[in-house]
Amino acid sequence: MADKTPPQKSNAPYATRIDPTKEGLSQDQMHFIRQVELEQWKRRTSKLRTRNVVTGLAIGALVLGIYGYTFYSVSQERIMDEIDEEAKRARMQGPKTGVN
Repeated sequence: MADKTPPQKSNAPYATRIDPTKEGLSQDQMHFIRQVELEQWKRRTSKLRTRNVVTGLAIGALVLGIYGYTFYSVSQERIMDEIDEEAKRARMQGPKTGVN
């Protein structure tokens, strides 16, 4: 069974949030905070960039697939050929005049 006692709170100042503008921090501390934030930003952006590239490739593949399928299906259609043949048959079966 799980322990039903509530967790004890620690008084240690570990990982407490501070506001750098209100706290009296030294230049070294501010520099360290900027370095840590920059490293976290680099990590997040590299993950985001990878996701964006994968998403872009997936969308591009989908667009190219639709484009290719459209060309393939249109090339299979013989609508204009059928219309031309019907017109040719109609001319052949019609009355012969000087215009034909």
